[in-house]
Amino acid sequence: MGSVASRAPRRRKPRSLSDIADCDEAKEVRPGARPQARENRRGIRWNTTLRAFSGQERRRRSRIVRRSRKVNVGQAPRFLLSPDIRVRLTMPVFAYRVARPDGSTLDGQIEGDEEQLVRAKLEGQGFLVFRLQRRGAGTTGLGLGWHAFGKLPLGEFLVFNQELLALVKAGLPVLRVWDLLIERANHSRFQQTLRTVRQDIRGGASASEALAKHPIHFSELYIATIKAGEQSGNLAEVLQRFIAYLKLMIGLRQKVSKALAYPGFLVLVGIAVIGFLLSYVVPTFVSVYAETSKSLPFATQLLLDLVTGGQAFVLPGLAGIVILGLAGRMYYVTPAGRLAVDQLLLSMPILGPIFVKHYTVQLTRTLATILAGGTPLVDALSIARGAISNRYVSGGVAGAVDEIREGTTLAAALDRPKVFPKLAVEMLSVGEETGSLPTMLHDVAEFYEGELDLRLTQLTTWIEPALLLIMGALVGAIVIIMYLPVFQMAGAV
Repeated sequence: MGSVASRAPRRRKPRSLSDIADCDEAKEVRPGARPQARENRRGIRWNTTLRAFSGQERRRRSRIVRRSRKVNVGQAPRFLLSPDIRVRLTMPVFAYRVARPDGSTLDGQIEGDEEQLVRAKLEGQGFLVFRLQRRGAGTTGLGLGWHAFGKLPLGEFLVFNQELLALVKAGLPVLRVWDLLIERANHSRFQQTLRTVRQDIRGGASASEALAKHPIHFSELYIATIKAGEQSGNLAEVLQRFIAYLKLMIGLRQKVSKALAYPGFLVLVGIAVIGFLLSYVVPTFVSVYAETSKSLPFATQLLLDLVTGGQAFVLPGLAGIVILGLAGRMYYVTPAGRLAVDQLLLSMPILGPIFVKHYTVQLTRTLATILAGGTPLVDALSIARGAISNRYVSGGVAGAVDEIREGTTLAAALDRPKVFPKLAVEMLSVGEETGSLPTMLHDVAEFYEGELDLRLTQLTTWIEPALLLIMGALVGAIVIIMYLPVFQMAGAV
């Protein structure tokens, strides 16, 4: 017994790395395994073999092999994996929540290159997408996205109404509709507003009454539209009409912004070029001409004096511009300032008629949409004036509302402020006499929208070459004035 107890433990002969690899390959690679899976497992073996197979590593590998015969790509080096597996590792994964045609919801994940392609794929399968977010993408900082505060953009409000229309057509229960809309909302403040609206509806209020408590997100026009749909029992048709109106107003806004974008860009580029010449190029010529004793031409000397004398007033001038801008902004936000500026816009020589046509389209398009829902004329005109962005025009429409209450016709009441075009007033008078006022309002909006599009096209066609000519003349004049002394010296030689 003693000899057995004192016997030294027998040590196992260490194996070489090649023996370990051969043994593991014989144990782990099954005869019927797929070639790709066998390749991936070889990558796993090689990676762990290079770690000299410590006891802990061997036990971990054994557990992986015993528990699953699937390829664990997360354990293998990326350069050992096949190209298709490498693509799957780098492809984004999107979490989605969709609604089936029967109204039930479905949650899941899908791989795709871009969000637009994934959304198109899901919609092509007949699903209504409520939420689609890339995994790992979220807000930063305090957990608030860029759209956590403020009013909902007009484009997102259009999408919200399109989703509401689809859910109403699907015939879902009211609370279920608002649950899905809450889940779909990306705007944090708007999502909280929808939760409040749902609670009010659950407490017995109608949708129009619940929405009226939140005028920041829902205008009087929208509330009147929902109320008209509730009273008529055909909310889907009223929503469809409002969506068409919203698309037209978004298109009108885009036309105006596009017409002003390129000229504004040209002005900024011209100012930047002239500023570069005056701040960098001209001072270089000043140092060159200072070394000569000859007198400079009058134009050159005047420009050099302006540049050298103006350098001392650059910072005070910028500060004065900033102060004037802030003071103008503070005056504009006051009721009197906003009214004065809006009235000035209508009297501008070239842009004034364009603004008049724009506000005419706003009023007639909005009024036609409200009247088509069955709202009385006085109430409809009171709501429509809120859609006009010009305070001066809106004040004139408010006076027209009081006159209509007293028995005046719409055409006569709108003609009194002398703001709207004479042709539009005459067309509305014909519509009142024939009893087809909503149709005539729609025709007026279509006519002046075409006129506005034509005027904007003509304006951009003429203003672009004019701005290029002015900027080119200014830059060319500065360059020629600075080279006048060189031309004189060349002529003297």
